[in-house]
Amino acid sequence: MPFWEWLYKYYFRVETQGWHHIPTQQQVMLVGSHNGGLLAPDMIMCMYDWFQNFGTERLVYGLMHNYAWKINPSFAKLAEKTGAIEAHPKMAIAALQENASILVYPGGAEDVFRPHSQRYKINFAGRKGFIKLALKYKTPIIPIISTGAHDTLIVLGDFYDIAQQLHKMGMPWLLDLDPKIFPIYLGLPWGLAFGPLPNIPLPSKIRTRVCSPIVFEKYGAKAAKDSQYVNACYELVVSQMQKQLDDLANLN
Repeated sequence: MPFWEWLYKYYFRVETQGWHHIPTQQQVMLVGSHNGGLLAPDMIMCMYDWFQNFGTERLVYGLMHNYAWKINPSFAKLAEKTGAIEAHPKMAIAALQENASILVYPGGAEDVFRPHSQRYKINFAGRKGFIKLALKYKTPIIPIISTGAHDTLIVLGDFYDIAQQLHKMGMPWLLDLDPKIFPIYLGLPWGLAFGPLPNIPLPSKIRTRVCSPIVFEKYGAKAAKDSQYVNACYELVVSQMQKQLDDLANLN
């Protein structure tokens, strides 16, 4: 993967730590906070790190928003070569049943296009599906946090409510896809971009940290159906990831 190696070493100048926290045999669920627009360079760099540490024999799949295949199919095809699959519960379940590990970014579009002022804030948008999966399939969660990728574009804000009103007045959605968010950002190649357009990431140093596993008190289908327990597990993951992100941000 010479192209990804060049991006890793010279374009994003990745510094990473904590890979010893990943068990050598057991499958895991890596949980990250998305950054950097549709291309989400921190996800690709994490996938590259996985292969550097474990080779191609140990299966891992990174869940990527299905819009990536519709908006930028060329990039999506490249991402597939590092293990990217469509972010859908059925795809995640299939990967776990294949005894593979998975890399998930629960925050989705709201996270990946959050304003630049919130770049050090974990934003999973209240999505708890990953918790239910981890509980049902008895999979330990290993948080991965990063800084720098959200500097590869500068998101000024989300103007979805205004865009939605304009859509009702006749403005079409790009590729006829309701984006659920409508960021305005500074970045290449547009300069000033309106909407979740694909971008060319600016060269920004990326730091990633693999954190120690989060193991819950109980697992199984019954635990996954207990909404109060799921909420408690979700809050635990978010709070621990936020502490780690606060610490990593202090290095910048």
